[in-house]
Amino acid sequence: MRRVGTGEWRGWREATEEALYGPSGFYRGPEGPAGHFRTSVHASPLFAAAVARLLCRVDEALGRPAELAFVDMAAGRGELVTGVLAALPAEVASRARGYAVERADRPAALDHRIEWLTQPPKGITGLLFANEWLDNVPVEVAEVDATGVPRLVLVRDDDGAERLGEPVAGAEERWLRRWWPLGSEEVPFSGAPSEERPSDDVPSGEMPEEMPFEGARAEIGLPRDTAWAGAVASLDRGLAVAVDYTHFASARPPFGTLTGFREGRETTPVPDGSCDITAHVALDACALPGGRVVTQRAALRALGVSGARPALSLAATDPTAYVRALAGAGEAAELTAAGGLGDFGWLLQPVGIPNPMVDGLLADDPPADGLLVDVPDHEEQ
Repeated sequence: MRRVGTGEWRGWREATEEALYGPSGFYRGPEGPAGHFRTSVHASPLFAAAVARLLCRVDEALGRPAELAFVDMAAGRGELVTGVLAALPAEVASRARGYAVERADRPAALDHRIEWLTQPPKGITGLLFANEWLDNVPVEVAEVDATGVPRLVLVRDDDGAERLGEPVAGAEERWLRRWWPLGSEEVPFSGAPSEERPSDDVPSGEMPEEMPFEGARAEIGLPRDTAWAGAVASLDRGLAVAVDYTHFASARPPFGTLTGFREGRETTPVPDGSCDITAHVALDACALPGGRVVTQRAALRALGVSGARPALSLAATDPTAYVRALAGAGEAAELTAAGGLGDFGWLLQPVGIPNPMVDGLLADDPPADGLLVDVPDHEEQ
């Protein structure tokens, strides 16, 4: 879907908001997100089954309440909530209530028992799950000019051309300084062994000041922090999970991650409604006190998803079961693959209960796949 561009210069946040969610926005199209890109939900039903097992863990931690909520944030066409409810054991399913939160219209074929909302319901008890939601919460983009000053990037909505606007100021400047300081060209970035985690003498989320260099860019994630805090606040008790491609304060990408997708291919982001516009999420900045970020690989392994091949002996005794197990192993491998979906971050935010994932994650092998960021209870957002 494409709207007529006006040639107006605007900040990326405003331009993206209209391009994705306006009357002729990208996410209003009948094909939905699955028509343009493949998420874990679309890759395999194993993903929904794993989330269903997580919901069962949350149910147990809650003491098996009379009503157990499952909230699917950025639900697309309701694929995840439908799969999760179908995968639940009968006793849990009898108490479960599904919610799909999405700005697009409700699909006609969706199960009538699933409630379709534009905002998460308030005061619920259960699991709120946001798979690839935060990357589509629009943000401003900052770029360092020739004098070393970070400025907001303006974009023309009809062709994606850019120019620099006013200096970053106020709350956005404070967020940038704390979570994504625009450093010098000499700073090592992702992949450098010395930058795998912050130095012990640097507080979490605060990196040393560096001289900025012209052209360095960052996405200012403050709206995502706010959106996530609002979603978590909708829980009375339970667990909130955000799943997205992410980066951390120790290794931010030097030129940002803003990009577009159309019909399964990456493309130049143009805010005219013709493509998805997305950017990686600073999950360490989103995390509230008590939050923990792990890889999808670690989370899914803790929930029983493994890419291990079935024993060859099964092929001799039950060939059909062997082929089925082999296909499942291939799907699991895609969900947990290094360099792909397995590297996504899962932000686990318990509310009023112990984290139901901790035991499985601490037992995961190798340990490097487990804890990435653990926000102390006393640290403020």
